[in-house]
Amino acid sequence: MTENVIGYIEGSDLKDQVIFITAHYDHLGVHDEKVYNGADDDGSGTVSVIEIAEAFMKAKKEGCGPRRSVVLMTVSGEEKGLLGSKYYVANPIFPLTNTVCDLNIDMIGRIDEKHKDSINYIYIIGSNMLSTKLHEANEKASQWYSSLTLDYRYNDIKDKNRFYFRSDHYNFAKNNIPVIFYFNGTHADYHKETDEVDKINFDLMEKRARLVFFTAWTIANMDEKIVVDKKPEEKKEK
Repeated sequence: MTENVIGYIEGSDLKDQVIFITAHYDHLGVHDEKVYNGADDDGSGTVSVIEIAEAFMKAKKEGCGPRRSVVLMTVSGEEKGLLGSKYYVANPIFPLTNTVCDLNIDMIGRIDEKHKDSINYIYIIGSNMLSTKLHEANEKASQWYSSLTLDYRYNDIKDKNRFYFRSDHYNFAKNNIPVIFYFNGTHADYHKETDEVDKINFDLMEKRARLVFFTAWTIANMDEKIVVDKKPEEKKEK
C-alpha cells in the first residue's frame, strides 16, 4: 500500500479553479542489496514541489496570494506505471473540469550528454499539445524570469523515446487537461544506484524550479482561464 500526498493553497476570487504541480516521490527501492535513492529521479522534482509550495505560501501570507487555487501533489507508483496519478484522476478530490493544468516535474537536477557544453536548458514536453495559452505562459515565464533555453526536441507524440507518455502528467492529459512535463533528459545514472545527491546541480535545479513557479504564478493570476484549443495530432513541430 502507498499513497499520494497533497497540499492545497486556496486562491482568492477564482479559487474553484485549480492548478496542479506534481512530482513522483517513489523510485526503484533496493535490489541485490543496492539502494536506489533516485536523487534526480525524482528527488529533484519532489524537493522542487516543496520549495514551490513554500513560495506560494509566503506570497499568500504577505497578502498577495494566487487568484486560482494551487494543488501540490507528490505521487507514488510512477515507476510501476504512473499508478499514483492514474488513481488520482480516477478519484479526484477537485473536479477535473475545474483543473486548469498540470505542471509535472520529473528529473530537473542533472545535465544530459546533449547539453554538457550548454547547461542552461530544460526540456519542455507537452506544453502545446492541448493549449496554446499554456505554451505561451511558459515561454513568457522563461523569458521574463529564468532565461533558460527551452528545448522542444522531445515535444512530439512520435518521439521514439515516448517521453510524453512516460510520466504522471500524461494521466491528466488523457483527461483533456493541459500539461507541461519539465525534464533534464536521461544520463549515465538514470535508474541506477549511482543516481545520488552529490551529483545534483542545485543552482540549475533552482533555476528550473523557478520557471515552474513563475509559469504557475502566471496561470494562477490570469483574468481568463487557459482553455483546450488543440489536439495532440494538431501540434506543429517547433
